[in-house]
Amino acid sequence: MTQRGPSRVPAAIWFGAWAVVGVGAALSLLGVMTIGIFIAPVVGLMVVVLLRVDGSTRGLPGLLAGVAVPFGWVAYLNREGPGEICHSNLNGSECTQEWSPWPWVAIAVVLVAVSVVMFVRASRSPARTESARRA
Repeated sequence: MTQRGPSRVPAAIWFGAWAVVGVGAALSLLGVMTIGIFIAPVVGLMVVVLLRVDGSTRGLPGLLAGVAVPFGWVAYLNREGPGEICHSNLNGSECTQEWSPWPWVAIAVVLVAVSVVMFVRASRSPARTESARRA
């Protein structure tokens, strides 16, 4: 299962794979009393598999981007808030109380931005930056 030699998989693919692990870990933690107990073993298996493949840790900052997904989902669900939002249906109307989506958007954006910055900095090899300085 372990690859030998340099990995031919682009680092962005590893970033995406670790982001999927981050989403699963966040959902497992948030839903620990319901579906989380079923998601956690799958996430654990994914971590073990990813750690066994050479070069996969290049995408490790993707974990933070994956954790941002539930925050983005909460922002999307509250996109008409804040306040009482009413919608008409066949039986009249239905009203719900929604939060402001902006704090959730801010958290998601910060997590994704931090993960991308970490990924870009980690992707720059010392040899590549050294050759750029000489030119």
